[in-house]
Amino acid sequence: MKVKIERVAIIGAGLVGSGWAVVFAKAGYNVNVYDPQKEIRDRFLPWATESASEFYKSGLAPDPAIIINKLKICNTLEEALHGVQYIQESVFERVDVKEDVSLQIDALIGPQTIVGSSSSGIPASKFTEKCKHRENFLIVHPVNPPHLIPVVELVPAPWTNKELISQVRDFMTNVGQVPVVVNKEIDGFILNRLQGVLLNEAWSLYEKGYANLADIDATISHGLGLRWSFMGPFETIDLNAPKGITDYAERLGGLYYKMAQQTVAAPWSKEAIKRADAERREALPLDQLRKRCEWRDKKLIELKAFKIKEGL
Repeated sequence: MKVKIERVAIIGAGLVGSGWAVVFAKAGYNVNVYDPQKEIRDRFLPWATESASEFYKSGLAPDPAIIINKLKICNTLEEALHGVQYIQESVFERVDVKEDVSLQIDALIGPQTIVGSSSSGIPASKFTEKCKHRENFLIVHPVNPPHLIPVVELVPAPWTNKELISQVRDFMTNVGQVPVVVNKEIDGFILNRLQGVLLNEAWSLYEKGYANLADIDATISHGLGLRWSFMGPFETIDLNAPKGITDYAERLGGLYYKMAQQTVAAPWSKEAIKRADAERREALPLDQLRKRCEWRDKKLIELKAFKIKEGL
């Protein structure tokens, strides 16, 4: 099927859903926004206005009013889904919650409506199997916050209409995202599996006393992260040996294998989490967490503006 997308619905207006709304509105689409909690609906527009203003200041968007005028707050799910061709579901990350909202959406849509889920690790097959239009559902997983970090994973369920993958990929490209197609389902998809390896190793190094949190973080923010902001691991190693990726693999493949054998995956211990929390709260008191998040978002906007300017 070929769907012409003109209006979009956001179901779940928390951090991820709100970011998605800005993505679509900034790209010129009309966006219906719904969340079952009134307090979340009430704080959405002030947040979106502030975000649009930051984009404007960085030269990444037109007058904030143009973006805000594309957004419509809806008080019911029925109102939000009326007349839309694409739905981005961003509710709480739990199978029963995802299944419940998918069934509610399914009962209100027709065969020409596409439904993307922001699930960060739960495959669509675990919560869309009972849907009448299940072939129209797939994972469209962003990085948080999606309006500032463009990569998005597209993961079909076994029954997803294959034609939708290319359509959604084109749609995501059109709204300024960078779609990554995951060919088949796997828990955690690609992004969180890669992030998980790094996190598990970071916790292990910390728990065993090799370094404190600040130094482990600095290894990424002032080391690996500088390269990773514009190239991935395969291009990195291709450039880090005189004769490219094969040369690198021959030189260091054995070392990486040996290190992997030394790492035993284990749950993050309560004792390590307690120590880590104490270190983080000393560095950043809890009442300053929101302010630091706002600082992060501004830096991401600046980085995004730089990468666009440089064609990266």
